[in-house]
Amino acid sequence: MSGSEKKSRRKSAASADPVIPDKLYFRIGEVARLCRLPAYVLRFWETEFPSLSPVKSNTGQRMYRQRDVENVLRIKKLLYEEGFTIAGARKYLSEHASGNGAESPGAETVAKAEVSPAPILPAKHGPAARAHKKFLLDLHEELLAILTLLERE
Repeated sequence: MSGSEKKSRRKSAASADPVIPDKLYFRIGEVARLCRLPAYVLRFWETEFPSLSPVKSNTGQRMYRQRDVENVLRIKKLLYEEGFTIAGARKYLSEHASGNGAESPGAETVAKAEVSPAPILPAKHGPAARAHKKFLLDLHEELLAILTLLERE
């Protein structure tokens, strides 16, 4: 097996979603192993993401619930795969946590068409950055068109 085959196999194994065991609580070391992250990253993310709040046992040990582990995996995907910044991922999670899919898709489309919120800032490289740049160029063209209309009056 060549070196590139080993790397691609390792990469695909690392990007596969881990199976979360069916139990009530996980210690920080277990979560770190499941999510393939160092424990200090989990502790840091607790300070950055309000949705990530493990309870502490009587001995002060962090005890993550199933939903906390799912949140860690969601945050990891946003930061490492989607190219979000920490602030962008925090904003994305807070916006998507409030709308749990209770509203109809048609109403959401109409609302987005009327007033489009400012996009979440992606990292400097990758597909998210290209989409963000295209959005800004389109916005620039629209603003120039508005300016031209206003100058005619």
